[in-house]
Amino acid sequence: MTNPLKNRYLWACALLVACGGKKSDHPLAPAPTAPLPTAGLAGQKVSVLPLTLAAAEDTLHWDALLADRRAALDRSDSIIATLLAAREPEVTWVGPAELRRVARRAAGIAAEPDQMGTSFLRAETLIDVPDPLRYQLRTLVALAGGRFALVPAGLVYRHAPGSPAGVATAELSIVLIDARVGKVGWRTVARGEGLDPWTALTRAVKSLTPGLP
Repeated sequence: MTNPLKNRYLWACALLVACGGKKSDHPLAPAPTAPLPTAGLAGQKVSVLPLTLAAAEDTLHWDALLADRRAALDRSDSIIATLLAAREPEVTWVGPAELRRVARRAAGIAAEPDQMGTSFLRAETLIDVPDPLRYQLRTLVALAGGRFALVPAGLVYRHAPGSPAGVATAELSIVLIDARVGKVGWRTVARGEGLDPWTALTRAVKSLTPGLP
């Protein structure tokens, strides 16, 4: 004698397995950009680390624009630092150029900001900063004066689906770290579109401060 309840259970399990293997035709939309938490940083010094990773999808054909890695990173750093100072003046931002001077004055004590390997901080699940980066950040930020570090952990340019040809989306992964305890307190991915890397990055950084033009 067959057990109808058992047969129904087996059929339901098979259906769940079959459905679980099917991918959705509608990928999840990216999470919205979280605004900079500057209310708690007003009046403080915040170190802004240099960008160490910038890449673009091959389909954009931006090889010539980004071929000089050092020039591309420096221009990106300049855009980020300039916009932060202009749009969030209540915070005293210590930019990459000043951090390099701090490191040179403390040679043998502080690590070079461009060699600190901050790009892995873009991992979404990372909360505790591991050594040696934790020690390096704590030392450099203390020498610069302050407690917090804003780290642009990676910049990726992708083709913008549904947008006109040539338009790309800049995705800037950025984290705020309490350098004294070595923990990530805030993170987001800022996005902006443009026909060239610098316009897209400018719009991405502006998205961190909504409400301003």
